[in-house]
Amino acid sequence: MNAAVPAEQPEHRLTLAEVLDGLLKTGMIPAEEGGSFLKERRYFKGDGHPISVIAQQRWKSPQLPHKVLDMETLTQWLADWSGLQYYHIDPLKINFSAVTEVMSNAYAIRFRILPVEVRANEVVIATAEPFERVWEEELKPILRKNIRLVIANPEDIARYQVEFYNLAKSVKGAMARGGMSSSGVSNFEQLVELGQKNKNIDANDQHVVLIVDWLWQYAFEQRASDIHVEPRREFGVVRFRIDGVMHQVYQIPMGVLNAMTSRIKILGRMDVVEKRRPQDGRIKTRTPDGQEVELRLSTLPTAFGEKLVMRIFDPEVLVRDFSELGFSPDDLSRWNRMTAQPGGIILVTGPTGSGKTTTLYSTLKQLATPEVNLCTLEDPIEMVEPAFNQVQVQTEIGMGFAEGVRALMRQDPDIIMVGEIRDLATADMAIQAALTGHLVLSTLHTNDAPSAITRLLDLGVPSYLIQSTLLGVMAQRLVRTLCPHCKQPGGLRTEDEAAWRGLVRPWKTAMPATLYHPQGCLECRRTGYQGRIGLYEIMLLSDSLKEVISDRTDIARLRDLAIREGMQPLRISGARKIAAGLTTIEEVIKVVPPPPLE
Repeated sequence: MNAAVPAEQPEHRLTLAEVLDGLLKTGMIPAEEGGSFLKERRYFKGDGHPISVIAQQRWKSPQLPHKVLDMETLTQWLADWSGLQYYHIDPLKINFSAVTEVMSNAYAIRFRILPVEVRANEVVIATAEPFERVWEEELKPILRKNIRLVIANPEDIARYQVEFYNLAKSVKGAMARGGMSSSGVSNFEQLVELGQKNKNIDANDQHVVLIVDWLWQYAFEQRASDIHVEPRREFGVVRFRIDGVMHQVYQIPMGVLNAMTSRIKILGRMDVVEKRRPQDGRIKTRTPDGQEVELRLSTLPTAFGEKLVMRIFDPEVLVRDFSELGFSPDDLSRWNRMTAQPGGIILVTGPTGSGKTTTLYSTLKQLATPEVNLCTLEDPIEMVEPAFNQVQVQTEIGMGFAEGVRALMRQDPDIIMVGEIRDLATADMAIQAALTGHLVLSTLHTNDAPSAITRLLDLGVPSYLIQSTLLGVMAQRLVRTLCPHCKQPGGLRTEDEAAWRGLVRPWKTAMPATLYHPQGCLECRRTGYQGRIGLYEIMLLSDSLKEVISDRTDIARLRDLAIREGMQPLRISGARKIAAGLTTIEEVIKVVPPPPLE
């Protein structure tokens, strides 16, 4: 930015005129607009930070690449201009319990500062006022540590001053109500010794309510797909899964973690007292902007207490376009040919977390017209959708998948979705439904599309029934997509060429001239990736493929024939996403099955 660091400044807070003058001198704002605005607002005395006032103008910098002067760009400029380090406050990486011990909330608000890191010999403190440092001399003898000053977004500082201190206050308040020290007291090893002298924290305590609400809010903001609440020996751990990757978020005292789990179980209508067996539940809540979100709950007893996982379902997934999911025009054409059939079985395969539910729900939403009766049989019901008739499997009362399909057959259905074919009984009922003229969609856990045939044969399904009912199979995976804000094209490296040859072997697909690489920015939380997209392998069961299916099916021959008839293997689907600049070779290799032996 070529910012010239201002000369030694007396103790003061930044003024609008001072910041505008600095931006004009460093060529960061258009001279004409900046000059007239400076005249109009020279004597501005508002409460807003000068950076916030200027960001509202949405000026574009005259300097390449002509960035819009938003809060983060202006904060980076301020750091450079004042000779301090820029710091982006990421709430998922801050130990709020430690930083709030550095100073009181009132002191932080008074000087518009916020502790962000606490180390053995150093405390990192964020400010947006580089020339107001009188507090440094007051804090040094109290902290007995070095103080490193960094520049952060003034709006983030103001927001997290409230949220960090409120959260820390709630944790302390909950512990005080429960009469607990900061060490864990509810794990298996300590329960006998200490269980009698500590009260449990009330799950409905206002402090616990605030902590749970805050946890959900941050999960929604960070685009998490799952929230893991995990008990440990001395403390509890909260982790988020974002774009398929786990991120540790917070450490919470065990007593508070147990109260959080109980609070969530109450909201999910689960048995709070029962902690010895797994349970399932669901909660419907709203994001801060009013959007409805559904949480699916699952508890599991572990050595140190109940582990709770909350899977977050966004209702928007039901109306997502197939191109957004990653379907190419050819993929969509082949998929629509299968789903347009009046009867038969369609299978979607892939491991857990590969997007099978999203694909099925998007398809069912498209098929659920007023002219048809569409019923689903699920364990558990993933997302409640008014357009479907959804049935929950309940094995404890003898209502499994096979029994459910048998019952649905008497409900005059046109289309049936079976959550998963797990055994021969379910497969038999699905085949009976298909033979009697119903369209059946279901899932299997196999590596690729052709392997679904051998899986059905292994379950005991006769080959002639597969030939007469199976319409096709789609295998899928999810890969992280490169962040569109920071991905960079790069030349081909030797290791890239070797990785590409390994990826497309034995299909010899030409390598693209340019590969894109992850860089990392604020939009993607420095990961280089933002969001995920699907890879698809769609095998339509033609007459020639049916002839290959027998009780001793040669899977290699079946796969080769399917590819000759237009099936695009998962690895080639990934290669095309790489060539389009959507993802990287490393991401695709990480999720697709190994290539077939030559």
